Amino acid sequence: MTHVAGTTPYPWPWHGELDAQRLALLLISCPATSQPGEWPAAPAEGLASVIREAGGLVVDVRVRAGGPAPASGTSVSAPGWDGFYASPLDTLLRRAGRDLLLLAGCCMETGVHSTMRSANDRGYECLLVADATRAAQEDLRAGAVSTIEMSGGIFGAVGATTAVTTALTSKEWI
Repeated sequence: MTHVAGTTPYPWPWHGELDAQRLALLLISCPATSQPGEWPAAPAEGLASVIREAGGLVVDVRVRAGGPAPASGTSVSAPGWDGFYASPLDTLLRRAGRDLLLLAGCCMETGVHSTMRSANDRGYECLLVADATRAAQEDLRAGAVSTIEMSGGIFGAVGATTAVTTALTSKEWI
């Protein structure tokens, strides 16, 4: 069994089958992220690189026409705060066989949170990568994280970039 270390409120993924071939990183961008430096790009970019190297999929999800278009890679646009709403995201993930989702980007309490709740409703196993996610208002961060973790992880789990990277680069499962 392989989990990402230190995730709360439960070991992620819950079934202990961390498999990069089933993994996708959703990098959410909202209108507020159109300015450079608006969200923690360095942890997210490093994480994206590790995900790709391990065989995972990285998807740039632009919600409400947020952020600049990615230079390369897979991207989808959604007209609402939820990256699944009126977009091909669910179809893209299912066709690629991806059911383990990492979520990062901006903003935590809008696009990231809405997309995570929607993914959970669709049966995806979700992990918020908290240190690679910016809040629009820092005083709302704790509440947004608490909402994910309540009731034993009603919307998924919460973890950190370093722990995800360590789990994916560990010789134990590669």
